[in-house]
Amino acid sequence: MLIIPAIDLKDGQCVRLKQGRMEDSTVFSDDPVKTAGHWLSQGARRLHLVDLNGAFAGTPVNGGVVQAIARHYPALPLQIGGGIRDLGTIARYLAAGVSWVIIGTKAVRHPGFVAEACHEFPGQIIVGLDAVNGMVATDGWANVTDVNVIDLARRFEDYGVEAIIYTDIARDGMMQGVNVPATVALAEATRIPVIASGGISRIEDIHALQAVAKTKTGGGIAGAITGRAIYEGALNLAAAQRYCDEAARASAAT
Repeated sequence: MLIIPAIDLKDGQCVRLKQGRMEDSTVFSDDPVKTAGHWLSQGARRLHLVDLNGAFAGTPVNGGVVQAIARHYPALPLQIGGGIRDLGTIARYLAAGVSWVIIGTKAVRHPGFVAEACHEFPGQIIVGLDAVNGMVATDGWANVTDVNVIDLARRFEDYGVEAIIYTDIARDGMMQGVNVPATVALAEATRIPVIASGGISRIEDIHALQAVAKTKTGGGIAGAITGRAIYEGALNLAAAQRYCDEAARASAAT
């Protein structure tokens, strides 16, 4: 299981929100490129970038920052979400050195777009599903739909989606612990690997996810995104990744 640091971009700064509220943000750095380098030095093997302004605007706003990170650290895999609503935006991000793009709101409103994107850019499309009480939210979490997250995830199984990022909005940025049961339920219900997000606050959350990383019937839990916990020092990135690596080796040996 991969531990993935999050860099959430708002007005060119690195911030964290509470439950997706733009008005409730904490600025952790005014230099996202330097922040990316810090997490790389701590052993990050992938970064999760979110253009928060873009998620609300429906078009990239912090794309220049994303390009700068990709240019400074070309060997570091990046995944980017927020405001990605057309093939042209995907093409520009990938050309800039991003490894995967995350389709969120557009995936909910127009699932067929995901199939089109996967066809055009195979192996480079991730779907972001954010939910409240199992129901999908869109537009930077501003609108909660009547779409069940598991039902929607199953629609993407034959499209070639690389992974699904599942975020429990109620826990995101709240340091209350990840919603393990909901994450496992999604991972068991679909063949697509799931990346957990929202509420990861301590090493025990990583232990809980790693313990069920390989599901019996689904794609399993491939990674965990963490933000506020590593910025505030409640979770040590290097130690968390080391634990997952050791657990994976032990599992493979049995």
